[in-house]
Amino acid sequence: MTTAMGAALRRIQLGNALSAFGNGFTVPYLYVYVAKVRDLGANTAGVVLAMLAVAALVVLPLTGRAIDRRGPLPVAIVGTVSAAIGALGLGLSATEPLVIASAIALGAGIAVIQPALATMIVWCSTTVTRSRAFATQFFLNNLGLGVGGLVGGLLVDESHASSFVRLFAIEAVMFLVLGAAVATVRLPRAPKVEDAVPTEERAKGAWRALFADRRMVWLCVLGFVLFFACYGQFESGLAAYATEVTRIPPASLGIALAANTAAIVAAQFVVLKLVERRRRSRVMALVGLIWTVAWIAAGLSGLVHGAQAVATTLLISTYALFGIGESMLSPTLAPLVADLAPASLIGQYNSAFALVKQLALAVGPAVGALMVGHGMYMAYIGMLVVCALGITGLSLRLGRMLRPGQDNPHRAVPVLQAARVSPEQGAEREAVAAAV
Repeated sequence: MTTAMGAALRRIQLGNALSAFGNGFTVPYLYVYVAKVRDLGANTAGVVLAMLAVAALVVLPLTGRAIDRRGPLPVAIVGTVSAAIGALGLGLSATEPLVIASAIALGAGIAVIQPALATMIVWCSTTVTRSRAFATQFFLNNLGLGVGGLVGGLLVDESHASSFVRLFAIEAVMFLVLGAAVATVRLPRAPKVEDAVPTEERAKGAWRALFADRRMVWLCVLGFVLFFACYGQFESGLAAYATEVTRIPPASLGIALAANTAAIVAAQFVVLKLVERRRRSRVMALVGLIWTVAWIAAGLSGLVHGAQAVATTLLISTYALFGIGESMLSPTLAPLVADLAPASLIGQYNSAFALVKQLALAVGPAVGALMVGHGMYMAYIGMLVVCALGITGLSLRLGRMLRPGQDNPHRAVPVLQAARVSPEQGAEREAVAAAV
């Protein structure tokens, strides 16, 4: 069973990495493609980007129930097909309605894939191995996005629409490769959690059960602040602050984004060894402190006048520190969501947390761009320093609510092993120890 689970997990991880590689081809160039290459204007490009988020917000509340009723595998396949249709549609569409419709299909597909894959990883891992499984997924995801972005930049040509068609076609193929990979996975009959096999009856009161779980509600609040203070600022408030206040050139901003990816790729497995046996709540609290330093560095980069090299270094350090914090969260957040969920509601819990992330990614850019756009630079940095410190406080409070095995699964292993030892075996071990 363990070998079969390992093979299934490797297949899921490989498919996910390839789809991230395809996604990295197009994400940095979507705005330019719609607004300039297809000549549909900035407003249409903005609507397309908004539709990606809106589609996700619409389908995520329904996705969890579908996963718990039908299983994660068919839901993941439906998501990959929808995403492939949307990606190919974007490449071939030349009119506003078709581009928007394609963006809706792409956004909905990606949104469905995320919790479905997370649930498959839960099913193919144990409480102890789950942190490493999710850390590997995060590492491969970022590596795929980074490499895809670099290769896409070499292939793209703004003066030829055909080069963008090629990019979107490659992305569509990669989604189909992911679908083919997960279609061949043989999942265990039941997830490796403490509850029973999923049933339709348990799924009927899914949202009620989730909201009654105060630990999960608290984790969702913490997750919103985490995603708002980091991912929600990358491409909006922080990028605007970097160019308008720190006044770094676009090329340097690209280096800063590369530093974020490089920090994740370089640090992920080193960080994993350091944190996987630690209390999850303490790890998340430390992330809050690291991000506090990151936001202070960003603030200082806007105050260092006449020393552009120092300002640029401070801002690149901000992105690198975010990457280190992200590498600490990958083996912590998603496994904790899984360990809080009853077996019959794993899909619901994963979808709810994905919804929280999507809401933060919708609100964060709007707030960041608005504050920086109105010249509220110090208020913007101050707000995010408070958010980062809030992450630390919320994490420590959550730690007091969690059971020891949820906060640190490795602490529960000796207890479980001791529970499996019979009295006769215990006496025999004591006799051997005495003889020695």
